[in-house]
Amino acid sequence: MPAYWLARSKVKDPEGYKRYTDLVPDILRKYGGKPLSRGGKYQIMEGPEYFNRFIVVEFPTMQDAINCFESEDYQAAAAFRRDGSGEVENVIVDATEGDGT
Repeated sequence: MPAYWLARSKVKDPEGYKRYTDLVPDILRKYGGKPLSRGGKYQIMEGPEYFNRFIVVEFPTMQDAINCFESEDYQAAAAFRRDGSGEVENVIVDATEGDGT
């Protein structure tokens, strides 16, 4: 069953953050990740208007997404945004087809 990596980010230093985003596509592909939306136009419908970048990536399974996030490659890339260039919340969710399980 597919899983989705959902991220909300606040870009604080675009140049520094770009060092991270330049590396991520190849890392995602290595684990079967398919970006569905990455930094496109958005409309906040409810909640705080803090984050200014939203990302949705589909993976074949939840374990593939977890393996990608925990990989040495991804952690090395994430160090570029964790240096203060950006603040990110990441969540990985299983596709449940609406059955609530």
